[in-house]
Amino acid sequence: MTILATTNNSHAGNFSSLSHTSVVATGTRMVGPDILRSLAILLVMLVHLPLNATPGVLVTVREYGWLGVDIFFVLSGYLIGTQLFKEVTRTGAVDFKSFYLRRAFRIFPAFFVVLGLYAFIPILRDNPSMQPLWKFATFTVNLGFDPREGNAFSQAWTLAVEEQFYLVLPLLVLLLHKRIGTGGVLALAGLLTVGGIVLRYAIWDVQVGTLVAEGQFRPAFATYLRDVYYPTYTRLDGLLFGVVLAAARFFKPEFCRQYLPPKVAIPLGLIFVIAALICFVDRGPLAGQGIFPVFQAQLGAVAGFPLISIGIALLFCAMLDLEHVLSRWPVPGAALVATLSYSLYLTHKSVFHVMRLVVGEENLQGSSGFVAYLIGSFAVATVLWFCVERTFLHLRDRVLSPSK
Repeated sequence: MTILATTNNSHAGNFSSLSHTSVVATGTRMVGPDILRSLAILLVMLVHLPLNATPGVLVTVREYGWLGVDIFFVLSGYLIGTQLFKEVTRTGAVDFKSFYLRRAFRIFPAFFVVLGLYAFIPILRDNPSMQPLWKFATFTVNLGFDPREGNAFSQAWTLAVEEQFYLVLPLLVLLLHKRIGTGGVLALAGLLTVGGIVLRYAIWDVQVGTLVAEGQFRPAFATYLRDVYYPTYTRLDGLLFGVVLAAARFFKPEFCRQYLPPKVAIPLGLIFVIAALICFVDRGPLAGQGIFPVFQAQLGAVAGFPLISIGIALLFCAMLDLEHVLSRWPVPGAALVATLSYSLYLTHKSVFHVMRLVVGEENLQGSSGFVAYLIGSFAVATVLWFCVERTFLHLRDRVLSPSK
C-alpha cells in the first residue's frame, strides 16, 4: 500500500507537500504520520501472526488488526491529495508524467522483486496457491479475488486498490479544481459515501445474505471477502476521507482551525471510531461458527468502513495540529518502523511462513516466538529497504530532479 510506501523527504517526498500547513516538523520527519503509519503496519502484521505466538494482551487487538488497512488508506489519500492540490494550485496543472513516474519508482521495484520471488520460488509462498501473476502485475488482484482459489501474497489487494484509485485521482483534481467549491466537494464526498453504503448493502443482501440464510457460512465469508471487502468500488471510504481532509487543510485551513481544533477533532474522532468498532463487534449469524477470528456482519460491512475512516481522518487532523507537541515526545522506534513499513508489508507473511518451515512452529510459540517473528520480519524488510527501495528512490530523485 502506498501509505506504507510514502514517508517524508528521504522516502517519497510527499511530506514536503505539507509545508502549507501549520505542522511543525522534527528534522526531516513528522512524528504524527510516522506514529500512525507504524501503528498501521504493526496491526496488519499482528493479523497474520500465528495465534500461538501472539501475546495474551494482544489477542483481542489481533481480531481488529485488519483496521490497520483503513489507517493506511486515510494516510495515503491525505498525502497524495495534498501533493496534487499543492501542484495544481501552484501551476494550474498536473504533471501526469512526473506523478506516475514517481509512483512507479516508489512502488514497482520492491513490489516486483517480491512478486518474482513468490512466482519463481514457491516454497516462499505463505499459501500453496495464489492468484494469477498477471493480476498482481496489473494491480487488479483485488477484483474477483476469491481466497478459496489462492491466497498467497494476499496483502497485495490493498496496493491494487490504491493504484487503481490514483489512476483517476490526478485527472479528477485537474478537472474539478476551481470548478466546484467547498459545498460541491462535500456533496461529492457524501454521494460517494452513500453510494458505497448502498452498494455494500445490496451486495450483502443478494450475495452474502442468501448464503447465510442457507447456513453456508464458509462460502458466505469467502463471498463477503470477494464481493465486499476486496473490490476498489466498495473500499473507497478511507482514501476518500483522506483526500477530503487534505482538501480541507489545504484550501480551508481557517475552517479546520475554527471548527476542527484538536479539542473537537479528538473526541469526535473517537466517537466515530468507537461507533465503527461497535458495528464490527456485531458478528451477526456468523458469530461462533469458527470460520475466522473476526467476521464483519452486515452492519459492519455496510456502515463500519465510512465510520472508521471518518474517525481516523479526524484523529489524524488533530495529530497534524499537535505535531509541535508530539515532536517533544517521539515514540521510540516509530520512525524506524515507518521507514521499513512498505518492505514489512510486502514480506512479513512470507517471512512468517519460512520461519515456521525452518525453525518449526512448535519452536515459535509464546513470547519467544513473538520476538523471533518480529526479528525475522524486520531483518528481511531491512535488506529489501537497503537493497531495493532506497536504491530506486535515489535513482528517482536523480531522474526527476528539477535540474533534469
